[in-house]
Formats: sequence, C-alpha cells, structure tokens
Amino acid sequence: MEMATKIIIVMISLELLEIYLHKARTLGEMVDRLYGYYKQSIFLFFMVHPTFYFIIFVSIYLDILDFYIITILLIKTFDIFFKIEMIRQRYFYDTMDRELSEMLTLKLTSWMAYLGLFTHVPLLFMAITPS
Repeated sequence: MEMATKIIIVMISLELLEIYLHKARTLGEMVDRLYGYYKQSIFLFFMVHPTFYFIIFVSIYLDILDFYIITILLIKTFDIFFKIEMIRQRYFYDTMDRELSEMLTLKLTSWMAYLGLFTHVPLLFMAITPS
C-alpha cells in the first residue's frame, strides 16, 4: 500500500477515535466529558486529541510545512484552546461569559461530530500528495 494511503487511513481512524472520545448530545456535555479527562490528568486531556499529534508527526516525517498542514494545525490548536477556556470558565471561574453559557446548551447534531473528518482528512490528502 502506498504511504499516502496508509497515512490517510490512520488519520481517518484517529479522527473516528476522537469523535468517539468527544461524543456528546450538547456542547455542555462535551465540556463535561473533557473535564472528566482533565480531572484525571492534564496529559490525558491532551491525549484525547490524537490527530493533533499525528499531523505534527506527518509534517516532520515527510518534511511538509505547507498551507494545508498549517491550516489543520491552526484549526486543531484553536479547538483545543477553546475547549480549555470553556473548562476554565465553567469549572474554575465563578462566572462564565453569557455567550459561552448559552452555547453550552446547544444541541450537537450527528453530522457536527464528523466535521473534522470531512475537513482535516481532505486537507491532509492535499498536503501529502504531490501537485
């Protein structure tokens, strides 16, 4: 099997694992689940984001640092820091921004969980295939 195909299969598998680890009906439930990981260990919290580390590994291994890789890393970095900020405001501060507290009650539809799969995998494919 070609290297690019193997990388894409691993990325899809890791995205599906991440979907499973973050699965929730509302944004508030997802924050609660992530806080559970955070309470056990901060390292566990970061380890439930395996695609972030995989993208860094692929970038270093294949010596690729182009627009697509940087885009994936930026999206994933903002995602992780946004989740940390929601955990901080919900569990460590006395008050939470009104907008964030309203966002926590939003229902997450089934297709929303797969957004990372449908955006990050094609971006990775474009990054690792020669143009």
